Formats: sequence, structure tokens, C-alpha cells
Amino acid sequence: MQQQDHHFGSGALHLAGHLVTPDGEGAVKDLHAVSNGGVPAVLICHGFPSGPGGGANSPATFPELANRIARELGWVALVPYLRGMPGSDGNFSLDGWRDDLLAAVRHLRNAEEVGVQVSGVWAVGFGTGAGLAICAAAVEQGINGVGALATPADWSDWADNPRRLLLHARDAGLLSDPDFPADFAKWAGALRSLSPEASVGGLAPRDLLLVHGSDDYAVPPLDARALAEAHGAADLRMISGAGHHLRHDPRAIAVLLGWLVRQRRLHGQAD
Repeated sequence: MQQQDHHFGSGALHLAGHLVTPDGEGAVKDLHAVSNGGVPAVLICHGFPSGPGGGANSPATFPELANRIARELGWVALVPYLRGMPGSDGNFSLDGWRDDLLAAVRHLRNAEEVGVQVSGVWAVGFGTGAGLAICAAAVEQGINGVGALATPADWSDWADNPRRLLLHARDAGLLSDPDFPADFAKWAGALRSLSPEASVGGLAPRDLLLVHGSDDYAVPPLDARALAEAHGAADLRMISGAGHHLRHDPRAIAVLLGWLVRQRRLHGQAD
């Protein structure tokens, strides 16, 4: 397994990330799967940080998850640090984060930049990152499927009070420019124009895994049910007694890893 601090472009921005590629005895056959077009890749999408300095803390455990997926499953894994996050250029906007995920997908497909030929890309997200993964997949057919944990159906709460969100983003360190946004109405408009529930039909019939905690008080379980209904064939898993932070729930991660294994087999990837 080879891991590294990584960088890629999103428009004019220079974004940081954590890239890990499989190697060693357990992954040799994956790296030799040229007949199938290469190795599967997963894009791991972090959520919106909370609290002062939260930008530095939000993705802290995602490299560990990426390493595990590469080591145990033999996948390429990329954790992009979206605009405004530490190490990345730019300032937070919801549509900007969606665009960054699209740029990360294109980047993963570039073997010269990643160092491994990628056969397909799946997106996995948590919270806001999960919702944006759905929105990205709706416009990018190159995303084979989405694993979405603790996903909001929309961002109507943010849209109802965008100035409060702007303050949260500034407190979390996601806005380096004191004059950002230059066009507040456009920045705030993305909070309503982007909607996982409205977008998820564009993901179908590609596979969607929805994992939600039964005791999630930040994003109600009803949101997951609404997304499943809008998709039409989602694999919905409710984790009994779990809250919002499913990254730290071993049951949720086990469901996610099992889904990735099944996705690989469904798409004819070498094991």
C-alpha cells in the first residue's frame, strides 16, 4: 500500500488530498487486472465541519478509512480536501464543493497523475459530502455508484438562514477571504438549487447505498427514506441506536465495506 499527500486541480484552484494505492501480496492480482481495465477507485467525501477550527478536524479520520479500503479491498482511494479546507485553495460554497468532487473523479481517471489505471470510480460520502456525492453522480455518469451515510435530503435549513451558515463557515476556517462571497445571493442560491432528493433520480439506475442512524438528530432518518423512495431501488440500511457520526460506528463501516466488495463483483472486477 502506497499513501501520499496529494494535489489536484479544480478549475483554477489547487486542492489537497490523501491518495492511497494498493500494493503488496494482497493486491498484486488487482494491479495486474489490466484485462478488466485496471483497479477500482473510491472517492471519499468529507462533510461540513462544525465549531471553531472545525475545518482542520472534519476529515481527520478519513485517510485511515482510505488506507483500510486500499489495504483490505485492494482499491485506490482518494480523500479530497474540498475548497476552503486546510491545504486547499478557495472558499467554501456548496456548488464549489460539488464541482471539486467532479474534478476529483476526472483526476482519478488520469492514470499518469494517480499512478494506477483505474477501472471505475465509486463515491462514498458522509453528511454533506454524501449529499454532494449524489448531486455529482447525477451529472457525472462516470460515477459507478454512491455509498451515502447520514445524508440530508436537501439543505433547506441552511437555505432558510444562509448568513448563519456563512458565519459557521468562517468560524470553521473555510473562508480565507474576508470579502467572500462577492455575490452573496448567488452563493446562497446554491443552498436551494442543489438537492440530493431532486438529484437522486439522475443517479438511478446506478446503485445507491443509504446508511442512516435510527437516532440521528442532526439529519432525521426520514431524509434517508425520502432519498430511497426518490431513487427507486436504493439499498437502505438503518443502524439501530446510531447517531449522526457514522464514520465512528463500526457497524456502518462494515456495511459500507461489504457494499464495496459486492459492487466490485457486480461490475466484473477481479478479486
